[in-house]
Amino acid sequence: MQGYVVSLVIFTAIFAVFGLGLNLQWGFTGLINFGHVAFMSLGAYTTVLLSLQGVPLVISVLGGAMVAAAMGLLIGISTLRLRTDYLAIVTIGVSEMIRLIAVNEAWLTRGTFGIQRFPLPLATFNPAIPIRVGMIVLFAGVLGLGYWQWWRWLKQHIRQVPRKSLVKSSIVAFAYVGSGALLVYGIGATARHLKQTNALPPLGLGFGLFTATIAFIALYVWLARTVLPKVAEWSAGLTVVCNLILALLGLWIARFAITAIYQYDRNPAKTGLMFVAVLLVGLIYWALEKLVRSPWGRILKAIREDEDVTKALGKNVFWYKLQSLMLGGVIAGIAGALYAWQLTTVFPDNFQPLVTFNAWTIVVLGGAGSNAGTLLGSAIFWAYDTITRFVLRDIVPLEDSRLGAFRIMVIGLILIVLMMWRPQGILGKKEELTLGR
Repeated sequence: MQGYVVSLVIFTAIFAVFGLGLNLQWGFTGLINFGHVAFMSLGAYTTVLLSLQGVPLVISVLGGAMVAAAMGLLIGISTLRLRTDYLAIVTIGVSEMIRLIAVNEAWLTRGTFGIQRFPLPLATFNPAIPIRVGMIVLFAGVLGLGYWQWWRWLKQHIRQVPRKSLVKSSIVAFAYVGSGALLVYGIGATARHLKQTNALPPLGLGFGLFTATIAFIALYVWLARTVLPKVAEWSAGLTVVCNLILALLGLWIARFAITAIYQYDRNPAKTGLMFVAVLLVGLIYWALEKLVRSPWGRILKAIREDEDVTKALGKNVFWYKLQSLMLGGVIAGIAGALYAWQLTTVFPDNFQPLVTFNAWTIVVLGGAGSNAGTLLGSAIFWAYDTITRFVLRDIVPLEDSRLGAFRIMVIGLILIVLMMWRPQGILGKKEELTLGR
């Protein structure tokens, strides 16, 4: 369990970094980049190729980030004068071009055989107990700052709600969420039993599961629209309950991660990567928060809202968009280095367009223009991926080959529902939407 949680934390951190780069480009600047994985692939390949030549890992990562920035410069000079759809088409074409170069230029990238056996960060590091305790303190400090930011956000959203109403609405929301969780568990346990005992044919089980799911969704949507609004400030109570559940889940996962650091010698490569990845998430998040709140960040938001007005005020729109694209590429290049270290092999097929759209899912889910939303979106995305990977196999009457497509279809449906209910995402602001303008 501990090893799996460490791997889950690593993937969540990698895609949080990757999503932060995309959020800077799209959420804050309005650049629709469907080829974001190109920066990740360049960062991954450059990092591992340099490290194989004996270059220190830190310099290798910086080299990968600079190569990704150079690609952003080339893309930006040639395409940033294009608008919306055309920019998206060009960027996805560039990402596929990079992947095909990696496939065909075997003298450099070893083609479809991939690059393996390259150095990993902290893999040979065996810290003494005092150093491990220090690493735990640093790791816990990053988590503590994250919880502090979360508490500030939550307090800001409920500060005008009367205490009595908040307590009452929280109890109602807890009953709503808890009963829903019990019903989902009951539906899943029943379907699992029927599948294991072959009490129903696959078609009958699938139809029954589909009917039960639709009925469950209809019932709880009806409750949310007609019954619960009669409770004063019920949405604030629901916010408190959902945030409390997520906070407790985060603490449960953190327990495994901290234990892994203390028992560092059991799996030094993965534990060291987890430590590095979480620290990088904290550092990049802090730096981006400073940037987007600076005059530079306000200009990016102005460009997102109306390019022509920003240009009329004397700002060089092209130059600021180019900076945003390059900086987002640097962040994605760092994510590529982490991704290569996590996979321990680098193949061209690791960088399919689906990786970009996973990042889009994360950003849209958390809320465009919100760095905290990107972190939350990454956590929710990988929690969903983990739960459905193990749970649906025992419930849904499909073969493994079809189950993967079914999981993608389900998250697509979830995104459709989210766009109908809250188009700005979980932590996004409706007035800062950039698509559909």
